[in-house]
Amino acid sequence: MPRSRVTIRDVAAQAGVSHQTVSRVINNSERVSSATRQRVETAITALNYQPSRLARSLATQKTHTIGLVVADITNPFFFEVARGVQDTALAQGYNVFVCNTDDNPRGEQDVLTLMASQEVDGVILSTASSTDEELLAFVENYKPLVVINREIDHPKASLVNVDIYTGAKLAVEHLISRGHSHIGMLTHQGHNPDEVRRVQGYRDVLHAHGMTINPNWIVLAPPNLAGGYSATQQLLTAFPEITAIFAYNDLMAIGALRGCYDMGLQIPQECAIMGFDDIKFSEMMQPSLSSIRFDKYLVGQKAMLRLLEMLKEPDAIYDPIRLDVELVIREST
Repeated sequence: MPRSRVTIRDVAAQAGVSHQTVSRVINNSERVSSATRQRVETAITALNYQPSRLARSLATQKTHTIGLVVADITNPFFFEVARGVQDTALAQGYNVFVCNTDDNPRGEQDVLTLMASQEVDGVILSTASSTDEELLAFVENYKPLVVINREIDHPKASLVNVDIYTGAKLAVEHLISRGHSHIGMLTHQGHNPDEVRRVQGYRDVLHAHGMTINPNWIVLAPPNLAGGYSATQQLLTAFPEITAIFAYNDLMAIGALRGCYDMGLQIPQECAIMGFDDIKFSEMMQPSLSSIRFDKYLVGQKAMLRLLEMLKEPDAIYDPIRLDVELVIREST
């Protein structure tokens, strides 16, 4: 006959206290003497009692679950970030509830509404589909929010940002150093190019070198393999004088590699390709992809640690966390 589950009342009987006292010990209440706490903890160990997560949540008003919202879970960038979040969360006794938005503004709002209904303790957002107004409204009425790679000014939100602008400048400077003066760019179709830091870096470097900035050389497309492929063929068909392409992320850049291949163009001799993010697949491509590298696992780790700080000290104001980038040169340039 299977052994019945140990209950809080069993622990109370073993320790010679009330079940309310056991509950206070489990939830770290200060209203218990050290001697009583020791008796209860000894009973818990002896009986191998496992407190109910639901019961603890009701008592403490905490679920020990955090929400992680990402734009595209199929992009290796996001699962590296997610791994950093999850490993850090589990080490601190938290679970992670991951939601994917497919980079859709309406989908992002639906996911944030879902997070609120699930009563997670806080949210980490690694997507930028919502408007500033929508995001500010959410954080005003909800939980602590950590935002990755986006600027938002609110005391209940904290930022973990990679130096994307510097990364874009490094990428374009590298292409110019290779002798390219006709450089196109592939960027995220869901964002205003004037507000995209990669585009800003691209334009500023061209301007600093006295090069003409042709707005038609900036093509908006979905930030994935298919988007990079079709945008590259569109760009190079319309402007065959272009000899280098800087892509919003590595998935677009990998799509660009294939697009050039299918057009019969040699890389980098006839068209150099530069990515951004340095996902694990980049060095395995043929040719291998030059990119802008930063520690994506660390991004997730820093975001989770900051959220834990905010849960512990909800009234504090936190400075943004900034992470550096580096240029990785491979065969594609």
